[in-house]
Amino acid sequence: MNVVDSHCHLDYPGLAEDLAGVIARAEGAGVRLMLSIGTRVKKFDQVLALAEQYENVFCTVGTHPHNAAEEPDVTADDLVRLAQHPKVVGIGEAGLDYHYDLSPRDSQARSFRVHIEAARRTGLPLVIHSRNAEADTAAILEEEMRKGAFKPLLHCFSSKAELARRGLKVGAYVSLSGILTYKNAEDIRETAREVPMDRLLVETDAPYLAPVPYRGKSNEPAFVVKTLEKLAEVKAVTAEEMANATSRNFFALFDKVPKPGWVP
Repeated sequence: MNVVDSHCHLDYPGLAEDLAGVIARAEGAGVRLMLSIGTRVKKFDQVLALAEQYENVFCTVGTHPHNAAEEPDVTADDLVRLAQHPKVVGIGEAGLDYHYDLSPRDSQARSFRVHIEAARRTGLPLVIHSRNAEADTAAILEEEMRKGAFKPLLHCFSSKAELARRGLKVGAYVSLSGILTYKNAEDIRETAREVPMDRLLVETDAPYLAPVPYRGKSNEPAFVVKTLEKLAEVKAVTAEEMANATSRNFFALFDKVPKPGWVP
């Protein structure tokens, strides 16, 4: 079984200290490719260095909504320039987080729109973080899509079904994390049942949100297989079918990544 972890943070504490081991365990579990996500443009060099070190690691460039107030001067031109590197295959993560509100909401929205512009100009997917901000996230996506097309990915989906429905209408993909495996996440599983097979991805968001049976431990890309198995159960298909579908979807969306021979 060949699996892609479409969202992890290999530069974060909990993974960076044992990166060779993390990569080896992922490969042993059948995880053939990992996408390491940028959260601060000022620390982008660290993210890129890890992607350059490993053939099966790619990365994105962006400012997380938590950090939007730290990086108010990041422009679409900056993101477009940094995205020229062959290992940079997406923009973000960017979006809105009203749960923690670590940056003012107007700063988050402004940064989100800057990232959308960069995604539009580069043609690269936009990795979107949305927490407790469903209505504003959907409204910005719909408004910006009317200005010109871009490719949205709702990562670590844990929102209400309405965001998924509105996102799907503007062409978004939906990525499921270990939250899908949690006992109290039946609403997320119900939303996953609604998402078409050709719009689904799986991720860890490592080192966070380890799936059952690893919940409470530091998450790592090898564990994405448990999320994939649960998603297969939810969608009433085999794990192999789900691995094939989510891998195809990843390479359809992140089409800057060279497509390897193992993709069905």
